[in-house]
Amino acid sequence: MEYAIGVDIGGTKIQFAAVDPNGQLLHKHLVPTEAQLGPNQVMEKLKAGIDHIIAALQTAESYVGIGIGSAGQIDFQAGTVVFAGDTLPGWTGMQIKSHVEERFHKPVYVDNDVNVIAVAEKVYGAGQDYASFVCLALGTGIGGAIVESGQLVRGAFGGAGELGHVSVDFNGPRCGCGNYGCIELYASGTGIARLGRETLAASRGKASWEPQSRDIIQAWQRGDPLAGQVMDQVIRALGTAVAGFIHSFNPEAVILGGGMSETGLLFFEALDNEVQTRTSPGMRKACRLLPAYVGADAGVIGAAAQVWHYRGNR
Repeated sequence: MEYAIGVDIGGTKIQFAAVDPNGQLLHKHLVPTEAQLGPNQVMEKLKAGIDHIIAALQTAESYVGIGIGSAGQIDFQAGTVVFAGDTLPGWTGMQIKSHVEERFHKPVYVDNDVNVIAVAEKVYGAGQDYASFVCLALGTGIGGAIVESGQLVRGAFGGAGELGHVSVDFNGPRCGCGNYGCIELYASGTGIARLGRETLAASRGKASWEPQSRDIIQAWQRGDPLAGQVMDQVIRALGTAVAGFIHSFNPEAVILGGGMSETGLLFFEALDNEVQTRTSPGMRKACRLLPAYVGADAGVIGAAAQVWHYRGNR
């Protein structure tokens, strides 16, 4: 059986997997990134992890290519890192594709970690029936990807889709990207925690929750009014952003993945209502709001899916 090797590079861990053409995981492997040890160490871990997958499957002949998803802005054609933030220090400029092709002599595809999630959803998940959709990954930060006519929108070098850094408040706080009031400052895990701290400070009282995103969301689901104040801000900010994406791209669907999207029906209903009030009727009617389908392994499955998605189109 043919398989592809997928690699998902994040700031804290690197996940590896052998994935068949149907998106089924044949073998998984996980190692800590230890990014503080430097980019060359990360690259050595990357190569060693691929070696581990090949050895576990006991054949080097059956794998047809390697797909890699990495945090940061990626030049898709060159397979290099245009910019990586503090989570991967020194990773900017790393020539991922050439290093891996030189070592393994197989086709290698490298893209941004959220772009590969969009590929997973297009090939195996919620995006299968749609030619155009926007994918949002709501986690510690917020990442985005745009699919049009079945293909990722890439921009000048592959950096299109930095949707977490679209501003919803030009008077808002300064973001690490340099902009002000980015949606990531409100609807990411770190953004929710920030809003929680500010709400607690303003209330001058005690709450039943700690100012952490998971605690705040759980308290909101229980009906806690103070947590409700926080989540009201989150929903309004995210709804504003999603309405803007619908007006900008006229997608058939907006697909939401990541930890925030797994908070259940209450979250989706509240967000849907907010988007409804902020979007012109014709545009909203044409667009569905959907949870991501592929799940927790979407990054590594999507990385491998690049091999099947782009095979024959190099």
